[in-house]
Amino acid sequence: MIIGVGEASERIGAPGYEALSPVELAARAARAACEDAGADVIPHIDVMAAIRQFEISGPQAVAPFGRSDNFPRSVAVRLGAQPARAILEPVGGQGPQHLVNEFAQAIGRGEMGMALIFGSEAISTIRDLMTRGETRDWSESVGGQLEDRGYAVDGLNSEELAAHGARTPIQLYALFENARRAKTGLDRSAYALEMGRLFAPFTKVAAANPHAMSQEVFDAEGLAAVTPKNRLVADPFPRRMVARDQANQGAAVLIASLGKARELGVPEDRIVYLHGGADVAERKPFERRDMAAYPAAGLASRRALEVAGRGVGDIALFDLYSCFPVAVFDVREELGISADDPRPLTVTGGLPFFGGAGNNYSMHAIASMVRALRARPGDFGFVGANGGFLSKYSVGVYSTAPSDWKGFDSKDLQAEVDAWPAPAYAPREAMEGVVETYTIDYGRGDPLGVLVCRTPAGERFVAMTDPADPAVVQRMIAEEPLGAAVVCRADERGRRVVARFTPRA
Repeated sequence: MIIGVGEASERIGAPGYEALSPVELAARAARAACEDAGADVIPHIDVMAAIRQFEISGPQAVAPFGRSDNFPRSVAVRLGAQPARAILEPVGGQGPQHLVNEFAQAIGRGEMGMALIFGSEAISTIRDLMTRGETRDWSESVGGQLEDRGYAVDGLNSEELAAHGARTPIQLYALFENARRAKTGLDRSAYALEMGRLFAPFTKVAAANPHAMSQEVFDAEGLAAVTPKNRLVADPFPRRMVARDQANQGAAVLIASLGKARELGVPEDRIVYLHGGADVAERKPFERRDMAAYPAAGLASRRALEVAGRGVGDIALFDLYSCFPVAVFDVREELGISADDPRPLTVTGGLPFFGGAGNNYSMHAIASMVRALRARPGDFGFVGANGGFLSKYSVGVYSTAPSDWKGFDSKDLQAEVDAWPAPAYAPREAMEGVVETYTIDYGRGDPLGVLVCRTPAGERFVAMTDPADPAVVQRMIAEEPLGAAVVCRADERGRRVVARFTPRA
């Protein structure tokens, strides 16, 4: 069970702003979690596990002001803790919930008594300081044991997509989102309002959250309207519809066995039980038969509820990972939750409004969920954490209601996902097809179109617009790309470049 949660945050220019480093933000959140447990827990922490910051999330990533050589032990030093194990988790927003599930299993097997997991980001502070020409020295050398689990980013994307310009989350999720729009049959403006209606309630939750980076309330129209302050970043996403990475936030969760909690005198009203969980990884985006759906997340969600002995109707509170609207839409649909269901889908305010604290957002979701459930004894909450490109989904079902530990295993679910057939791929010489999904990326200067198409035989291929010839992308902007017929040519790098674009009648 979880016995303590903590958060720390600061907004630039707000009273008390200190420009804290990632380690300092994480340490404040970790100390708050230990204090939240209501007992002297620090000497009894066996494992401290950290979520990677964005600035250390890849071999080419750079920490502008330096970094700790052992992030979890830098936090441990500040707490006065001496854990036997220090862990640095791989990249991915599923990490916080995955660690809760992993350590709950280990505690259930008697392999540890208490674990502290935490993470932080100071992206907003770093950008602000660099803009003003200021520097800091946040480098630390603490040494000691560290289980560095690597980046785990290889294999998340498909070479075909990356070669044609779909490399970053916003580009990949835009392809997923427009694939979903194709299934709904909505035009651009109607779908923009649907995204706005999904996220407008999130803004109200964020407005009441003291740790939220944005506390401005918007209605659906305000989120959907493209304006100078809400520019299109990648079709169909205006700026307010995507995760807000300019955040200064840290969060921590303290996990223990019931025996250890009672031995230390943790008050019963602090305890929130993990009733069920699951962890499943999806296929690469280009290898999915339906780029509009997230069935692996559905498998994980239903399994976690099954382990908990609950149905979707038994859940009072949800936090569905919300980096982009499609991440919420897909899981909501997998769970069978209707669009007019009054239950909130976030307890934080969501990544576009609360803040997209790198890989650590769902630590804040778990912390918020724990506090909410303590205020609603006996109710159940569901946290769904997503990583990569709708790639990895970890789920936890929580309640203050006591529960015997049952354990859980997702290996059979993973085997099922791995056995799903991939779509047929077009041969290199195939140059004609119909647009299945697309995006227009506005973040590189001149707009660039990326298109996923199907040949008349149903084989899938990727194409792009010609950066040197804006005619096709301008026509994509002016007319409906979905269902359009395209004829491509191969460029000097062997990529398919759209030579002719014909919208459907």
